[in-house]
Amino acid sequence: MGWRAEQTPHIAAGLLLLLLAKLPVTCHQDHQDAVHITAILGESVVFNCQVDFPEDIPVPYVLQWEKKVGETGQDIPIYIWYESYPTHSGEGYEGRVSRVAPDSPYGAASLNLTNIRESDQGWYECKVVFLNRSPNQHKNGTWFHLDVHAPPRFSITPEEIIYVNLGDAIILNCQAEGTPTPEILWYKDANPVEPSGTVGIFNDGTELRISNIRHEDIGDYTCIARNGEGQVSHTARVIIAGGAVITMPPTNQTKLEGEKVQFSCEAKALPGNVTVKWFREGAPVAEVAALETRVTIRRDGALVINPVAADDSGQYLCEVSNGIGDPQSASAYLNVEYPAKVTFTPTVQYLPFRLAGVVQCYIKANPPLQYVTWTKDKRLLEPYQTKDIVIMNNGSLLFTRVNQNHQGRYTCTPYNAQGTQGSSGPMEVLVRKPPVFTVEPEPLYQRKVGESVEMHCEAQEAEGTQRPSVVWRRRDGLPLQKSRVRALGGNVTIDTLRRQDFGIYQCVASNEVATIVADTQLVIEGTQPHAPYNVSGTATEFQVTLRWQPGYAGGPDYKQDYTIWYREAGFSEWTKVPVTPSGATSVTINRLQPGTTYEFQVNSKNTIGEGMMSKAITIRTLDVGAKPKAAPTAPGPVDEKVFQNAPEGSGPKSGPPRNLTVTEVHNGFLITWQAPLERAQLVQYYTIKYRTDAQWKTLNRGQIRPEETSYLVKNLVGGRTYYFRVLANSATSYESSDEVKFPVPARVKHKAITAGVVGGILFFIVAIILSVCAVKICNKRKRRKQEKAYNMVAARLTDLRAADSTQVPFKK
Repeated sequence: MGWRAEQTPHIAAGLLLLLLAKLPVTCHQDHQDAVHITAILGESVVFNCQVDFPEDIPVPYVLQWEKKVGETGQDIPIYIWYESYPTHSGEGYEGRVSRVAPDSPYGAASLNLTNIRESDQGWYECKVVFLNRSPNQHKNGTWFHLDVHAPPRFSITPEEIIYVNLGDAIILNCQAEGTPTPEILWYKDANPVEPSGTVGIFNDGTELRISNIRHEDIGDYTCIARNGEGQVSHTARVIIAGGAVITMPPTNQTKLEGEKVQFSCEAKALPGNVTVKWFREGAPVAEVAALETRVTIRRDGALVINPVAADDSGQYLCEVSNGIGDPQSASAYLNVEYPAKVTFTPTVQYLPFRLAGVVQCYIKANPPLQYVTWTKDKRLLEPYQTKDIVIMNNGSLLFTRVNQNHQGRYTCTPYNAQGTQGSSGPMEVLVRKPPVFTVEPEPLYQRKVGESVEMHCEAQEAEGTQRPSVVWRRRDGLPLQKSRVRALGGNVTIDTLRRQDFGIYQCVASNEVATIVADTQLVIEGTQPHAPYNVSGTATEFQVTLRWQPGYAGGPDYKQDYTIWYREAGFSEWTKVPVTPSGATSVTINRLQPGTTYEFQVNSKNTIGEGMMSKAITIRTLDVGAKPKAAPTAPGPVDEKVFQNAPEGSGPKSGPPRNLTVTEVHNGFLITWQAPLERAQLVQYYTIKYRTDAQWKTLNRGQIRPEETSYLVKNLVGGRTYYFRVLANSATSYESSDEVKFPVPARVKHKAITAGVVGGILFFIVAIILSVCAVKICNKRKRRKQEKAYNMVAARLTDLRAADSTQVPFKK
């Protein structure tokens, strides 16, 4: 034969069809012997057709697959193959039919049909034509019937929201296609629809008809189409015409400062004249001056703010109405993130000499502040390695005991996850002596109801500072009765004393350097009792025994009764237990949970009324089977052996520190963590452990306070891999965070070497300075004797400041 492989597919197909028309077909089977195949829409199927050669001798043959189409059963070739010639694929089958490889488990004439369509369903015939051979008894090929199954899909569905009036009639039409034919089911508000006199299902379940809409007919109607291949559903909400309904409410969004934000608020109503109003924190956005030039309300109801500013964070509410019924509203929160920035830079700040003081860095940050770097006199300040300087959680510098060396020019630079907007301006920090009391009130004033009391207090400024202002206040925060209180300078007089005047009063002296406080107690005879004191307790597994000392009873003729208030630590609900017998100063609380921390307070009362609460104490019940042990008076450092081999249950523990991270910053490596989620109140200090081999070591020099959750280290050696842990230490035990691996880049190795050289030089400089100072010590002894009296006063004032939780270190 004169065919060539390079002939076009169309020519080859034409020759094959002409040849097939003249050659006998040797494969045929009756339809009753046909193979039935079921396939899923979109999948693939193989029609297995064998080739039986005459006398089992392979000879050239032509493979032809046909499909019967139409009512007349016309045979349409869908695939023709002859060796070395291009194959022919019928219309609609291009790229979807192919001959199965002869060495596959299937027959040599088998056909692979892919990406099955519903139109592929029907009869198929395999024909094998042997060239230049007469017909014989061999039967090659077979008949196939392909059933195509398809999951349901909707062709008609009702609208998602349908507005009606009472008494209306509606038809919900839900039609679906698929093989086998899907079944239609109807549900109302997740329950099957029950036909009634006004509700019916018609046309093979495709129509749900309601002839007379009532209130109980309002709701969500769901039609489900299902067959053996799956199911689909569609819900239509039937709503009484009237007020506007929000169909697309706004959603919470987070944006960077300078970006554009858009809140959607689409609504439907009958009638459809919907009005949309937007509010920010209760005020119309059009009346918010800060938004005036950047806000737009679009015709579709959407709110656009472009660009967003840091102060735009807050709740935004859209309100829709068409004049019928009450307006409907929906709200969303806008969270605007921006790099940390300094909002205010005071030109001068004061620190009180020999007291605690704070240099403020006024910061605004979202996401929250991560850390702050400080400079002093244009040099980087390292507060993490200085025992008397601490960086507070808000980024400010806390000086635990101020000296003259702390004076200088400071700047702060805040950072968060978005970076920083720069440093503060220079702040001149001046060290000045705080004011001192020249006249202090007496520790106790005792008066009767109706009498008067005069309490004296005067303060003097230090050289170079302003004269302090002196005011009086109650420590419990209650206001002074102006009609009965007269103040002259630092002296205060309270006339016509009443029972409610009893309490602790404070004389507060303030100037630009510091605020100092002196306390006194005013006792009114014939009044409510004062708070019990020296409250203590011992615990077993299921009970706690409390003891206390009575406070002032209100007068010699009054008797006190007590009530115990207790709760599990961290919970807000208190339980009250009266103490019996009357006047007893000890009690045992029973039915407590073992291994649990409780808070206790003692309240006293007399015939006049209830007095003040005692200070709260915390006691933990013993674990089951544990023996009582005395807690140490002060937490000590964690021993290395204890860290590696500590037994479980050696005391009440907090939860473990969380999210330990190590980050390289411009001046070293910042170790950060988060406080425990459980029993965080038990943490007394943190310890950082590290290792480069099997031996754990302590990284921090001193104890890290519970409110501090970061630590800066600079002396890590480049090229090494470090492992870190953070211990949350309680009074008798500790809990460890997960271990974090941190490889130090090799490029920072020279920093450690430089630090060692600089450290050696500084060591010799310090040695020389100490030698000079030793000579001058004798000359300073006389001056120290003169300052001794002042130091005693300053120390006492410091104690008073620590006792007052409302006091600030200096006047802002």
